Amino acid sequence: MFSVVLFAQVPVKKKDAIKLDEAIQSIQQPGTSTPNAANQSTEPRKDTIGFEHRNDLKDSINISYKFLDSTRKRTIDSAIHDFDNYFSVPSNYVWLGNNGAAAYSIIFQPNDRIGFDAGMHAYDIYRYTLASTKFYKTSRPFSALQYQLASGKEQMIRAFHTQNPKPNWNFGFDFNLITAPGFFVTQNTNHSSYRIFSQYQSPKKRYNLQTAIINNHIRASENGGIENVDDLSDPNRKDRFSVPVNLGNNAAYRTNPFVTNILTGNTYKDFTCFVRQQYDLGKKDSVAINDSTMEYLFYPKLRLQHTVTYQKMLYAFGDVYADSIIYKKWYNIDFDAPTDTFSISETWKSISNDFSLIQFPDTKNTAQYFLGGITFQQLDGNVQSNKLSMSNWFVHGAYQNRTKNKKWDMSVDGTVYVGGPYAGDYQASANISRIINQRLGYVKLYFKNANRTPSFIFDNRSSFHLGDTNAFKKENITIFGATATSPFFSLAFNNMLIANYTYFKNYYASAQYPGLINLIQFSASKKLKITKRWNWYIDATIQQVDAASPIRVPLVFTRNRLAFEGLFYRNLNLSAGLEIKYYSAYKANGYSPIIGQFIKQDSVQIKNLPEFAAYAHFRIKGFTGYFRAENLNTININNGLSFTRNNFAAPLYPTQGLMIRFGIQWWFVN
Repeated sequence: MFSVVLFAQVPVKKKDAIKLDEAIQSIQQPGTSTPNAANQSTEPRKDTIGFEHRNDLKDSINISYKFLDSTRKRTIDSAIHDFDNYFSVPSNYVWLGNNGAAAYSIIFQPNDRIGFDAGMHAYDIYRYTLASTKFYKTSRPFSALQYQLASGKEQMIRAFHTQNPKPNWNFGFDFNLITAPGFFVTQNTNHSSYRIFSQYQSPKKRYNLQTAIINNHIRASENGGIENVDDLSDPNRKDRFSVPVNLGNNAAYRTNPFVTNILTGNTYKDFTCFVRQQYDLGKKDSVAINDSTMEYLFYPKLRLQHTVTYQKMLYAFGDVYADSIIYKKWYNIDFDAPTDTFSISETWKSISNDFSLIQFPDTKNTAQYFLGGITFQQLDGNVQSNKLSMSNWFVHGAYQNRTKNKKWDMSVDGTVYVGGPYAGDYQASANISRIINQRLGYVKLYFKNANRTPSFIFDNRSSFHLGDTNAFKKENITIFGATATSPFFSLAFNNMLIANYTYFKNYYASAQYPGLINLIQFSASKKLKITKRWNWYIDATIQQVDAASPIRVPLVFTRNRLAFEGLFYRNLNLSAGLEIKYYSAYKANGYSPIIGQFIKQDSVQIKNLPEFAAYAHFRIKGFTGYFRAENLNTININNGLSFTRNNFAAPLYPTQGLMIRFGIQWWFVN
């Protein structure tokens, strides 16, 4: 143990100290008798120097959050080197040339949702969900505002706020807005989402309440891609609005980002209201904070949990200038006139009631528990002008244990549908992780198996089912793998076995692969320190799948960032450099606009140049700014300087040319 004594002033002599003390007393207590009291005023001297202690906690905050059904506390990520923290599309996604357009992960991810699933997932990355909802706990009100402006009048706004009016009550909200007119005709997108969340714990710590209200409104125009790829190299069509597209050519193009009408495209809406109540039975205790304050403690042994979830969903496609030739060629739909109006839609309402019991074996470790529950779901739909009503029953259970020393973390959970049209669907998963030490990090093993009814879009009753009548079997998906994460690198292995894989073989017809698909993935991430200021971030994935399967993935995907980084002038945190993304040539998925699905195709091989971007990201305390010049690889010096050598996201879907992005973000501690 060590002790250090520090003085704020140079010590004075004893006789001087006595005079100083007398002077201070005369100021603090006017009129007191001092040796010079006759010459002193009863008011404090105006020329007296006053010192105010700095409050180091004035701008500090203690904030953490948990995801739904998770016991792990997490903190906010303030890293500036990864643009994924600020952009709506993750770096491993392929998107159709415009912020807010349909997208899918180039690192294959199967759809393993059991029970009812509408099947509309092309715009999932822009939506708020219950699974992504964060429930916060903060010592002070905290807010974040973000604004991004990019070429082509593209804009993005994000807002976030959370606070604890009382130590046992937190609430907050998220808001997201994306508007992007696009560079081609009929490509505009406009998405808006909000989420309100709250959690409350009673003063006696027996009752808990979690609520969330989520609303997503997706509006995306669909142009079906360009008519002729050769138009991109035409020197007279450097303005991409002059390139003819397959859908929406007759619609007047509008560059106003605040015009949200969709004349040809998809409109998706979903609303969720979630309420969860818990009441605990267990052991109460208390601890003395001081002589007059007692802190109430409660250790749960049995928890009663009731959850109500209400959802409302709308999926619609409309085209006010439908081209009869395209609709006949792609969808086998006949019109009476060369140009007509076409629309399809379906709506769903779902309300589910869940009752669960949670038992805690260890009184003082709530991260270890057994859970068992039963859920009733009432589902009502309006499809093809017909009404459907379905009732589902399923049971679920889980075991979770995170040891007190926080070295072991294990969980097992499962869900089985026992009644209703989805009877026989089930999902089971297990994982175990072990922290070795701070240097070597942790290792995780996981397993998952799902037996699911294909998404409703493959059902003959769906409004978006435009193909032949079919009767598909249940899909079975098995996933197992391992990850190793340390401060120096991350490694991952993933193996998928998929039976009865259901997919779209063209613009409207669906099919089911009869064999077993085996897909293997290896991923690695590493930060290499080249010099004191230069760092190299490497992310790479290798994927291999059966050649005969309908799943198409590139063999190699890699993302590299060469960054100049450091802390300058005490408060300037800087990361600037070059980012390169590349994936090997493969027969990428096509896209069907009406049904909003990525489809299998074997006629076109996508072989793109590596994507280059120069960037500068910085943070000064709570302020973050970033500037990016993306798609530098599209530079073309033929017929003058331009950025017209577009890559392709899918057949007939070119990506953007040069994109200049500028954005700012503020963090406020109120």
